[in-house]
Amino acid sequence: MRTIQAAIIALLLLTGLYGCATGRPDGGQRPVELTVSAAASLQDALEEAKTAFEREHPNIRIHYNFGSSGALQKQISQGAPVDLFFSAAALPFEELKKEGLIDSKYEKTVLANELVLIVSKQGKEAIQSLDDIPRAKRVAIGIPELVPAGMYAKQTLEKAGLWEQVKAKLIYAKDVRQVLTYVETGNVDAGLVYRTDALVSSNVKITAVVPDEMHEPIVYPLGVIKTSNHRKEARELYDYLTSEQTLRRFEQHGFRPIR
Repeated sequence: MRTIQAAIIALLLLTGLYGCATGRPDGGQRPVELTVSAAASLQDALEEAKTAFEREHPNIRIHYNFGSSGALQKQISQGAPVDLFFSAAALPFEELKKEGLIDSKYEKTVLANELVLIVSKQGKEAIQSLDDIPRAKRVAIGIPELVPAGMYAKQTLEKAGLWEQVKAKLIYAKDVRQVLTYVETGNVDAGLVYRTDALVSSNVKITAVVPDEMHEPIVYPLGVIKTSNHRKEARELYDYLTSEQTLRRFEQHGFRPIR
């Protein structure tokens, strides 16, 4: 009897130890958690991609850190635990490459976008083109030093010869989605955002598309961070985000895939 009891106890102990080793009482493996720092303009498309990816990869969970590309780049430079970086401009991405933080085998310029002038659907019809911007009382753009959309907006206004006329009227936002909110709520008369951001809102309308030659190319590079603790899984996600299947999904959200 004692022998049987001892055997049962030993079996229970082994089961408990196995459960601890694998991270869950049922003996299953805990999913690997990946952190992706991504430009705010990618939010809707990436949330959709997350659902599809996690369905196909039940061993991986994705956490997004959305914000302005410049601010995200600084976080990564300072040691933030990030697995992939999806920027809305080449410059922040290039800074990380210079620091040796991007895996050179897993980095690619994936998407392109357009800059547009937007107004609230409930507002006046006064701002119909770039030339009308001086008539506005307040205009929202991203902080040029941190927000790529703000940098492109400043370049556009300078190229159009309007910067000096309108800079006192500018309201600066922490990311492109905040510009969108300012326009939606009527806190500003107009704003400069990406086409993809304008398309997600039923409360704004596009009054002008900025010609590409007015600013640097609007591109979205993606890369795996070398300091990632989950390089294998990060590369799996990278492959998924650059796949034809996902590029088509980005295209449905208004982005121009770079194939």
